[in-house]
Amino acid sequence: MNFEYAPKVGDWYKNTVGDAFEVIAQDDDDDTLELQYYDGTLEELDTESWESMRPVPIEPPEDWRGSMDIAPEDTHTPEIWSETEDWMRALERLDGFPP
Repeated sequence: MNFEYAPKVGDWYKNTVGDAFEVIAQDDDDDTLELQYYDGTLEELDTESWESMRPVPIEPPEDWRGSMDIAPEDTHTPEIWSETEDWMRALERLDGFPP
């Protein structure tokens, strides 16, 4: 593989139309990559398609919920997860965790 930006599993990229995606798997046996776009869509590419896509590395999105299809109202409030919060109390609030 000889790319301007070699794909690396776990890294985020942006294609020429501006879509953000993460490389989630690489199969060296058949020279394919599996991508997951921010909206959760999965795609498998061969190495030729990767080159023609001209991906550029980017920082991972701050809001990771996009690819997980989680609505903001389904997550806990920020104060539960703040750095000053006692983590044991936060864990106790999860479903199925004894009080």
